[in-house]
Amino acid sequence: MTEKWEKDPEYLSYVEDLLATEAVQKLANYTQHVNSTRLEHSLSVSYYSYKLAKKWGCNARATARAGLLHDLFYYDWRTTKFDEGSHAYMHPRIAVKNAEKITELSDLERDIILKHMWGATINPPKYKESYIVTMVDKYCAIKEASEPFSASVRNKWHHWFSKKQSV
Repeated sequence: MTEKWEKDPEYLSYVEDLLATEAVQKLANYTQHVNSTRLEHSLSVSYYSYKLAKKWGCNARATARAGLLHDLFYYDWRTTKFDEGSHAYMHPRIAVKNAEKITELSDLERDIILKHMWGATINPPKYKESYIVTMVDKYCAIKEASEPFSASVRNKWHHWFSKKQSV
């Protein structure tokens, strides 16, 4: 996607109130997937999901907002353990509680946040928008986690190809 969320006035009109909160800005202090912060990850999920929702005639506003809030939690998910269940089960519930402190959630937004870990949890999404965020979240997580490896492979390939060209 060549467009940047910062230059999309419609997208910004949907999420700017959330972006202005300390609760969302604090996500920049947490690593999410290797080289991304939780805020960067949430913005990617939000914007890609918004673009798909808009393209497919879904509720783009709710998708953008819930996509931004889907990981609104403040702990290191790699080391924190819960008695009540796994991180995959617990963090959507924590994110909903945190989101409700800064905005009123619609039933759609609540479902998007609660069900975004479907696949790792058993409750399937109720809405098309929830499926969008669920799948985009997986895509972004894989992309973010594999970027260091991909860069290494690209560098090695470039080095190898450059050597072949000079022979």
